[in-house]
Amino acid sequence: MSQIIIPKDYHPHLNLIETEVAIKMIKDTFERRLAEQLRLTRVSAPLFLLKNTGLNDDLNGIEKPVSFTSFELNHNDEIEIIHSLAKWKRDALYRYGFEQHTGLYTDMNAIRKDEELDNIHSMYVDQWDWEMVISKEDRTLDYFKAIVSKIYNALLDVEFLMIRHYPQLGESILPDEIYFITSQELEDLYPDLSPKEREKAITKDKKAVCILQIGDILKSGKKHDGRAPDYDDWKLNGDILVYNTQLDDALEISSMGIRVDEHALKEQLEKANAMERLSLPFHQNVINHVLPLSIGGGIGQSRLCMFFLRKAHIGEVQASLWDDETMKLCKENHIHLL
Repeated sequence: MSQIIIPKDYHPHLNLIETEVAIKMIKDTFERRLAEQLRLTRVSAPLFLLKNTGLNDDLNGIEKPVSFTSFELNHNDEIEIIHSLAKWKRDALYRYGFEQHTGLYTDMNAIRKDEELDNIHSMYVDQWDWEMVISKEDRTLDYFKAIVSKIYNALLDVEFLMIRHYPQLGESILPDEIYFITSQELEDLYPDLSPKEREKAITKDKKAVCILQIGDILKSGKKHDGRAPDYDDWKLNGDILVYNTQLDDALEISSMGIRVDEHALKEQLEKANAMERLSLPFHQNVINHVLPLSIGGGIGQSRLCMFFLRKAHIGEVQASLWDDETMKLCKENHIHLL
């Protein structure tokens, strides 16, 4: 059975039809604001990729993608359902010929069969993936923070819109500005807490937080969280989290970063004991400066809808599969799964 938290006396603020209408309003509005803030153009994206291109995201390195072969292609060519489009997007910037400080966004849908299911995790993943061309001079933490703040402004716009249309949602949760803190500063602040406990503590206090520099080893000898070594620069990345009032917990809605250049790529592959990846086409294109320098990330569509609509379970805003016990428990507690 999935691990489910049932908020005390939970009742949804919107019924099923109102929820579906609101979901579309959230997605349409945020997508438009995001494109305006970052000068992005919508493009089409694949559902699957050839394994040998190295373009699929391996997340923490332990999740196995759904894979298959096609009789129309070489039978030795394994095809993988994408985990995310982190590498594909950078390659697409090059192929489309985007100019500096412009970029793309797309709807990304994925299947993560190894996901541990709970209130905020599903086997079905839907997010906006975006990527933008930057210059060498832009590869700084200050530039990264400026881009995070632009995305956060789009979040503020959507929250204001939803509360105006649906006053039963209550007062706003998001502060005027997002709070920045590095993963090491967070560990120093809460040395006796686990990484997830630290995220909850800081997000409950600040309501909207960007945790910077995720992926490398901290002073404690542990990582704050795992990151693939070949797309984000671990010194120039971060996660956006907001406070989920229904679950009394942090809700990660975006993971993003300035992407690796040739130096960061080699350094991080060595730390991850994955130097064999350097021979893959994507990695060769980074090393040989074929691909542009870029910044990008993913923003969870269903998680945004959960947050803005004050929902307790991701299944209230997306159609996925759940075990019988979970569906029974949700029904008994007014959690209406789509």
